[in-house]
Amino acid sequence: MLMKYYVTKLERLVNNMNNLAKKILNQNLRKNRVRAKISGTADRPRLSVSISNKHVSVQLIDDVKQCTLAASTTVGTKITGTIAEQAAIIGADIAKKAKKAKISTVVFDRNGHRYAKRLSALAEAARKEGLIF
Repeated sequence: MLMKYYVTKLERLVNNMNNLAKKILNQNLRKNRVRAKISGTADRPRLSVSISNKHVSVQLIDDVKQCTLAASTTVGTKITGTIAEQAAIIGADIAKKAKKAKISTVVFDRNGHRYAKRLSALAEAARKEGLIF
């Protein structure tokens, strides 16, 4: 009941904001909605994906211990191509690191992004390397 009150209050705030603030607030609302349902454990960690206009970052996170088990990113590397191609390379890389850490199943956290071209490319590449989610 209290949550509905805050959501309606946020929706009223959104109507009075400029476009950029609306976009950021809506993404944070989507992200929190997804994260309310997802939690990673040592057996099945959370695969958290962060995609910007230039870079792709992925982490395997154990929410119980609050630690990162494996990570992969395009920051500081010489990976070239479109963001979708970079995401596919990073997806394959994180799957290899997960195999090395003896992790086979994960929970996919899309961080409020749509499951579209870049995210689906990353997910498909990780699945091809043997990661199950």
